[in-house]
Amino acid sequence: MARLGAENGAVSSQPAVVVNDNKTLAGFELTMKAKKNKFAFACAILASLTSILLGYDIGVMSGAIIFIKKDLKINDVEVEILVGILNLYCLVGLCVAGRTSDWIGRRYTIVLANAIFFVGSLLMGFSTNYTFLMFSRFVAGVGVGFAAMIAPLYTAELSPASSRGFLTSFPEVSINLGILLGYVSNYAFSKLPTNIGWRLMLGVGAIPSVFLAVGVLAMPESPRWLVMQGRLGEARRVLDKTLDSKEEAQLRLSDIKEAAGIPQDCTDDIFQLEKQTHGEGVWRELLLHPTSAVRHVLICAVGVHFFQQSSGIDAVVLYSPRIFEKAGITSSNDKLLATVAVGFTKTIFILVATFLLDRIGRRVLLLSSVGGMVASLAILGFSLTIIDHSEVKLAWAVGLCIAMVLAFVAFFSIGMGPVTIVYTSEIFPLKLRAQGMGMGVAVNRVTSGVISMTFISLYKAITIGGAFFLFAGIAATGWVFFYVFLPETRGKTLEEMEWLFGKLVGWRKEAEKMKKVKVNGI
Repeated sequence: MARLGAENGAVSSQPAVVVNDNKTLAGFELTMKAKKNKFAFACAILASLTSILLGYDIGVMSGAIIFIKKDLKINDVEVEILVGILNLYCLVGLCVAGRTSDWIGRRYTIVLANAIFFVGSLLMGFSTNYTFLMFSRFVAGVGVGFAAMIAPLYTAELSPASSRGFLTSFPEVSINLGILLGYVSNYAFSKLPTNIGWRLMLGVGAIPSVFLAVGVLAMPESPRWLVMQGRLGEARRVLDKTLDSKEEAQLRLSDIKEAAGIPQDCTDDIFQLEKQTHGEGVWRELLLHPTSAVRHVLICAVGVHFFQQSSGIDAVVLYSPRIFEKAGITSSNDKLLATVAVGFTKTIFILVATFLLDRIGRRVLLLSSVGGMVASLAILGFSLTIIDHSEVKLAWAVGLCIAMVLAFVAFFSIGMGPVTIVYTSEIFPLKLRAQGMGMGVAVNRVTSGVISMTFISLYKAITIGGAFFLFAGIAATGWVFFYVFLPETRGKTLEEMEWLFGKLVGWRKEAEKMKKVKVNGI
């Protein structure tokens, strides 16, 4: 009963003793809960803002590449490589971010991510040629790789179960905010001389990373990492500050100690582990000898990241000026304004999604989102095909094309975008969480890199309408995958996740229905 009460966000699992003071007691408890949620909220916001680095780079490159192409006189293949290569450079950061966060802690890894991106942004702003710019993007990419893994990981480990979906969706909110800022930066600096404008667009990305690196130092360390290091006293104090009640904090500490292999009767502030955990043996348990539950978790994590990117979101975000040009918008100013509208749409709908994740759940939101993406991609492909085969400008087709681009990013942002990062940050067991998340994000960035580095060549080969029909087919396949494989995780603690995995969700539901039918004698 104590566990059930804590999971539902209850402040106390014990019945009230003084009947006459129930209202006063309830008011005091709600006030304490609100204060703790505000602290967890502030920490989640600050950590999640690190993801703004990835979003800004995606958004700013969509417009900056127009001026880079003119200034450096590069061809379409070089444009594809320059735009998409950062996703592959991210792999360097992702490969070491998990082990680094287990070694120095989640908080200092966030600081490191911001420091690396700061250097990369400055280098991009001072780039003199294509080769220098490629090297600068490598440095920035390493920082983005660190940020993409560590921000949602830290937020998930710090959040109470009752609001984890809401708080863990903040990194996706930050990515969308970064994309919007990148679009606004494109429009703001587009009037400057070509050789100055794109350098300022890329260089100003260094500014927020300085403030973020300093601000993160004021945050507490992840309580789960502290337990992994045997620092139980510090972990207890962090849990008391961030969870809804002392009862829930004690319960969570007990669960984390069990997951870390620390005896429950240990009450010392510091527990001397035989060997402190810095990520040893994780890959063996994750890939070579996984349990059925861990195998299921890994399939879900890799699958959701793959389908998120292979459905074409980065093609739309990065190449939206080209898509609008294909739709019949020829003015550079109008294309950038339409792109800003894409950024606003993504930001508004991701904010809506943050309030729905803990109310209607991850699974329903994801399936609804992907269904809408399939429809909007198919209609976008249809409208672009009509425009491509028409000798005159069709106003209705142009309007339909713009509406479907906005509809696609809206459907993506209200489900597929936030659910992906929320889901993968919460389903892995404690010991496997950092490397498991790193692996999921690595698949995400590789897929994004392939899509963004081949989109121009793809639409030249099969037409731009055909490219979006292809993305619609991939998204439809993703919907089937999510229905069969992904269980609902809303309201569960991180330590309870393993019990949800090991069986295919869709098949299990059908089996339960058949069992009920047999029991009823039909």
